[in-house]
Amino acid sequence: MQAASVIRIFHNPDCGTSRNTLALIRNSGVEPDIIHYLQTPPSRPELLTLITAMGITTRALLRANVAPFEELGLANDRFSDDELVDFMLAHPILINRPIVVTPLGTRLCRPSELVLDILPNVQQGAFSKEDGDAVIDIKGKRLT
Repeated sequence: MQAASVIRIFHNPDCGTSRNTLALIRNSGVEPDIIHYLQTPPSRPELLTLITAMGITTRALLRANVAPFEELGLANDRFSDDELVDFMLAHPILINRPIVVTPLGTRLCRPSELVLDILPNVQQGAFSKEDGDAVIDIKGKRLT
C-alpha cells in the first residue's frame, strides 16, 4: 500500500458502510487520510465545500436516523441551509457518511460501492462487504 495518498475519507468506524468504503479504498492499493469526523468535524467552510463538490443539497447530507434529528425537529422543512449546517457542526453525527474525496471527485458513498466510481486505482483483488455480499471478483473486476 502507498504510504501517503490524495484520498480522504470522513469516517465513522462504528458504521458498516464506512468500514466497507474504507476497505474498498485500501483494496485499490491506497491508504487514505482517515478523518474521524465525530472527533474532528469539518469546519464550516470545509463542510460547505464538500456539499458543493458532491453536488447535493445540504438536506441530502443530513442524517435522519439519529437522535438529534428528531430532537431538533429537523424533519420540518422550515430550516435554511445555513441553519442545517449549524446543526451538523454542533452535532457531527448529523453528517451522513462516509464522504470520500479523491482526485476524481467527492462523493457520499452510500452504498459503499459508489466509491469505486471515484477511485483512481483499480481494485487489487477480490472484495466482499462485511455482510458477505461480493463486490469485486478475484481479478479486481466490479460485480455490482
